[in-house]
Amino acid sequence: MRIVTIPETSGELIALLEQARDEDVILRLDNGSEFLLSAMDDFDHEISRTRRNEKLMALLDERAKQTQTIPLEEVKRQLGFGD
Repeated sequence: MRIVTIPETSGELIALLEQARDEDVILRLDNGSEFLLSAMDDFDHEISRTRRNEKLMALLDERAKQTQTIPLEEVKRQLGFGD
């Protein structure tokens, strides 16, 4: 992801950003290309960073493929919890 700083003097662009604070804005070019302008919060940034973590994504993909489970009674036994 690339971050671009917008000067406050860009009136029309600043107005679009203000609109995007309240709701997503679709920007459409004359050629039909569309772009989504959306406000982000800290959680959005964290999700973006997490998705770029290739090792974590590979681990999660691998874990998602696992089908073997451990019964609850076995977990209790291994942890020393009695009935």
